[in-house]
Amino acid sequence: MDISTILGAVAAFGLMIAAMMNGGSILLFIDPASIMIVAGGTIGSTLIHYPFKEVFRAVSVAKKTLFHKDQAPGEIISQLIEYAGKARKEGILSLQSVMSKVEDPFFLKGLQMAVDGQEPEALRDMMERELEYVQERHEAGAEIFTTMAAYAPAMGMIGTLIGLVQMLQTMDDPSSIGPAMAVALLTTFYGAVAANVIFTPMSGKLKHRSASEMLCKTLISEGMNSILAGENPRVMEQRLHAFVAPNLRESNFKK
Repeated sequence: MDISTILGAVAAFGLMIAAMMNGGSILLFIDPASIMIVAGGTIGSTLIHYPFKEVFRAVSVAKKTLFHKDQAPGEIISQLIEYAGKARKEGILSLQSVMSKVEDPFFLKGLQMAVDGQEPEALRDMMERELEYVQERHEAGAEIFTTMAAYAPAMGMIGTLIGLVQMLQTMDDPSSIGPAMAVALLTTFYGAVAANVIFTPMSGKLKHRSASEMLCKTLISEGMNSILAGENPRVMEQRLHAFVAPNLRESNFKK
């Protein structure tokens, strides 16, 4: 579970709730009509914008903001160096014995192709194509939340206009002005909160997850091509280190 997401949500909503309660009852900020306008309008507009299966898939994608295990690039490089040394000493077929230890489907597919005797060009082509498809899927998932972040404030503004129209039509009844004004203001509030505290941060977190995963898969792709080409593990390590930050570069060879 991602701690930063939980801490961020607790801090954002906790401080807002504290500020609401400081000025009176929190019930003043709860209005079912405003919630229906913003939530219903945002979901409805998103369904118009995207096919239903894409919106439904975004629900499972959203889980990555909370439940996601990042693999350190250094661990992948160490694993690739180990396999490169094994392949040079015992032959490429020896990698079949380590496949049961690999959990990443992308890594496993690369190992399987190498053991099956695929040409380096075919392996590179497959892994690069896979990388492109993975990136496209990730971008599509993050884009849905970016779109919802744009629709939520717009729905809030529509709710504000609805509330103002209702208020202006009942100016002769002072008791009705308050509820109408509440709808007008709270829909804007709900739209702003949904966009800036929920949807935009979720989109940003998914993009960060995607960049991290793409880095790991790029390392795997480059490493597998080096293994299949019979490259020296020391040379391969230096080449893979070019993909990571200097402070994350740890050599697997004793000087």
